[in-house]
Amino acid sequence: MRLVGESRWQALRVNGALLVLAMLSLAPLLWMVSVSFMPRGEASHFPPPFLPSSATLENYRDLFARTGMARNFANSLLVSMAITLLSLLVNTMAGYAFAKLRFRGRERVFQLLLAALVVPAQVAMLPLFLLMKQLGLVNSYWGVIIPGMAGVFGIFLVRQYARGIPDDLIEAARIDGAGELRVFWQVVLPMLKPVLATLAVFTFMAAWNDFMWPLIVLTDQERYTLPVALAALSREHIMDVELMMAGAVVTVLPVLVLFLLLQRYYIQGLLLGSVKG
Repeated sequence: MRLVGESRWQALRVNGALLVLAMLSLAPLLWMVSVSFMPRGEASHFPPPFLPSSATLENYRDLFARTGMARNFANSLLVSMAITLLSLLVNTMAGYAFAKLRFRGRERVFQLLLAALVVPAQVAMLPLFLLMKQLGLVNSYWGVIIPGMAGVFGIFLVRQYARGIPDDLIEAARIDGAGELRVFWQVVLPMLKPVLATLAVFTFMAAWNDFMWPLIVLTDQERYTLPVALAALSREHIMDVELMMAGAVVTVLPVLVLFLLLQRYYIQGLLLGSVKG
């Protein structure tokens, strides 16, 4: 009985410590949401209040009616969905090719791709911008979308998962007369659903939160994505804390809700992909 009591007490202490840490981690996010409902100027008081004296939606109305944030929200949604769909197609086909198709130099090419993971993304931004300029894609949605169509991490994730697909299943489909494209669409693709869900969430979150590349390639404010528009808004309304927090909530909330809804598939796909092959 004593051991059982000590075990319960230890579990209570651990869970209590985890709860405190979770509350500390969530406190800035909760305060951000709270400030977005405060009347103008209330968040600048000292000490700053944690809850609004009278909740109001005025900040959100001004955000969409006066600053044109609705257009920026639509831009982010368009760019993020396009990048997600196109990257799923490209990364899945490339990952399957590296996992199951035999061609000369396959391993060396894949090793070069893995080596690219250690290169900071900022290093490639200047040559990438010059390439987009030569193609005439600066200040266009395609200038933001095309660089995100394929990623080394996505190819690696799909390859690791696809290596666990039985070769006999693919060979049986080929013997039955199916071509490579049909084998991919009807046999391989349905078996990749867990890792596709993971890759979709990961890609959408990265595209939605991306700030640096849209800032570089987009010059027209009407084409700004949400993170870039929020940064521009902060320069114009630096003292309007409540409006800034409303913009931050609009930027963070959609992707946060998406992650919470799909986190089971996201984590499952990561774990499965890590043990395949």
